[in-house]
Amino acid sequence: MSQTDLVRFRRMCGQFRWLAVFMVISVGGLLALLHLVFPALVAMRDGVWPDGVLDGLLYRAPTVFYLFAVWSIGRALGQVAKGRLIQPALSGALRRVGLSLGLGGVISVFVVTNLSRLIGATQGGYLHFDVAGMTLGMIGGALFLLGRVMDQAGRVQAELDEMI
Repeated sequence: MSQTDLVRFRRMCGQFRWLAVFMVISVGGLLALLHLVFPALVAMRDGVWPDGVLDGLLYRAPTVFYLFAVWSIGRALGQVAKGRLIQPALSGALRRVGLSLGLGGVISVFVVTNLSRLIGATQGGYLHFDVAGMTLGMIGGALFLLGRVMDQAGRVQAELDEMI
């Protein structure tokens, strides 16, 4: 990779970092406004929480994990943009992203459905057939495992470098 390619790559990583920050802040802010701030304002005005607030929070719970995954990717690419080596930044990011996507998928498929049944928001089965949630859970698990493999490879590489 030439020096100009490296500079271009780092600049693109920095741009992606800011895109990730923008996405997390804008989407997270909108969700907080819709599901926390506005219902709280209505509750202060009327003296009672509006119907469906708990349901809305419950259905948006996996989104918190997905946004953390985006934040982790942006953070890792920001480190690469500042000159950190790709392997250490990427291995940690893969683990965090994998764990976040995996937990978000599991919560989407199992927890949201069962908790919504418990609070009386819905009726039905014990498993929500959410293909997107299942897919994100599986991809998250694979990314987590790949992050662990990259950590191990980094340790082996460091050990080999010490021998030379």
